[in-house]
Amino acid sequence: MNKKQHWENVYNTKQFTELSWYQQVPQESLDFVKEFSLPLTASIIDIGGGDSYFVDHLLTAGYKNITVLDISAAAIHKSQLRLGAKATSVNWIISDVTELDIDKKFDYWHDRAAFHFLTAAEEINNYLYVARKHLTQSGKMVIGTFSLEGPYKCSGLPVKQYSETGLQQALKKWFKKIRCIASEHITPFNTLQHFLFCSFQKQIN
Repeated sequence: MNKKQHWENVYNTKQFTELSWYQQVPQESLDFVKEFSLPLTASIIDIGGGDSYFVDHLLTAGYKNITVLDISAAAIHKSQLRLGAKATSVNWIISDVTELDIDKKFDYWHDRAAFHFLTAAEEINNYLYVARKHLTQSGKMVIGTFSLEGPYKCSGLPVKQYSETGLQQALKKWFKKIRCIASEHITPFNTLQHFLFCSFQKQIN
């Protein structure tokens, strides 16, 4: 089963509330949006946000230029059904993020729990190249990933854990760290997952 088939199977067989990353209020993600004082016209992309509630909160806050990318069509379809008429206000992209190639740049790149599924150096490099290419010169990026205390597998797939230093090192070629915070996520199964959220500024080379 390839990567896309895996995620289509996950979202076709489980409700979002049955997935470990379910989060009704993505507080850390929303706090970073407030911290950067993003104008309501800011171009925002949510990576791997197919069935996430982040887009709901952005729409409620009045943001008007939102893109949601996910490899799973089923995940995106679920969000569209949940949002109803509001879904037409969002740009939806079904794609592997490492293959994204569109004529659009973003002011804000958000990724909660997608980056750590990239375990090969080539995948990570491709991701960072795509992110840099599609961010504006003053673009910001926030990545939420498993910390060193996080799990070794998620949804049946291996994942990569990061320390603050490790994530900074992984991104240093094109991105400068702004700040990092540790976060504890309680899953729907009442288990604890340790996350690391870091914000970055795109570097102009």
